[in-house]
Amino acid sequence: MSDVRRSLRAWPLPLAAALLAACATPAPVEAPQRPALAPAGMVAAIHAAGEREQSVIAVQPLADPGIGAWRQAAQADIQAGRYDAAAALLDQALKRSPDSPELLQDRAEVAVYQRNYALAQKLARQSWTLGPKLGPLCARNWETIVQLRQEAADAAGAATAQKWVAKCHVQGVNRF
Repeated sequence: MSDVRRSLRAWPLPLAAALLAACATPAPVEAPQRPALAPAGMVAAIHAAGEREQSVIAVQPLADPGIGAWRQAAQADIQAGRYDAAAALLDQALKRSPDSPELLQDRAEVAVYQRNYALAQKLARQSWTLGPKLGPLCARNWETIVQLRQEAADAAGAATAQKWVAKCHVQGVNRF
């Protein structure tokens, strides 16, 4: 009987070691990081979405000549890579016309260049809220969100935003 007791006493240690080994989790494997798309690539995708959008409806508000001059100057600064100067010009224009969806979207795109993604998302959403919700501007608003969600590695958010890009399109009536 003493042999049986000795063999039973020997079991707890190997058994505990086996149980602990089974509970051990392997070191986490890091997901491969997708290379971040450069801000210029993100903005190019945003513009492409607006250019692809060929809805029957494209709302073009009346342009204020003063605002147009600021937008043109900001565009020149963007082309020259002076994003802070472009942001300052668009901020001045927004003081004069704070509810302009086009200005808000332009400023959102400059925020992307500046890698200020939280501001870019806020401005794109505000532009969409105030804008026509159809056509090229709508597509640019939602493509901005798509790009920002992809940058944040939020696949579900990007997929949802992509569905909204498609909702910006209004099919024309077939006339035979």
